[in-house]
Amino acid sequence: MASLPAQTLFTAEEYITQERKALHKSEYLNGQIFAMSGASRAHSLITSNISNRLYNQLMESDCEVHSSDMRVQASPTAYFYPDVLVVCDEPRFADDVFDTLLNPIVIVEVLSPSTAAYDRGEKFEHYQQRTSLQDYILVSQHRFCVEHYRRQGEQSEHTEFRAPEDVLPLTSIGCKISVHDIYRRVTIAD
Repeated sequence: MASLPAQTLFTAEEYITQERKALHKSEYLNGQIFAMSGASRAHSLITSNISNRLYNQLMESDCEVHSSDMRVQASPTAYFYPDVLVVCDEPRFADDVFDTLLNPIVIVEVLSPSTAAYDRGEKFEHYQQRTSLQDYILVSQHRFCVEHYRRQGEQSEHTEFRAPEDVLPLTSIGCKISVHDIYRRVTIAD
């Protein structure tokens, strides 16, 4: 019986060093580095719609909105690039390069068929280790479905929004976004 080749594992420090030199973004989980794939039109529109709505509502506040280029250290063994994130007050970073955020308040992930289970499961488990995180939002790109996990002490309250007139409340940052606005210009098959 043939044996499988040994898998190369990287330390978090090796990942960060490599990532800062890379031409393309990768995420890190438990010693493994995963190249990020491109986004579909629907994914890109949803990300932009959410980012723009939040930015417009937070423009005069002490909050910042970032879209997919700000890395988050979710846990000691996980580094991700959320599709949209919000950080308020003073952003905290892993080091003086200021490219790895430690204290997001809101994280949004736009789901694809290949990542939906991972985003709901293992990725969410790592994000929950960030005590600053108050709202975790998962958005389907193929149907009207926005899942909102809101921190309630040690637990998360889960709510789904499926109608275009539904409004997602983000009380942690004083914002609201309608499902209609999230899916603006996105074609949803009936």
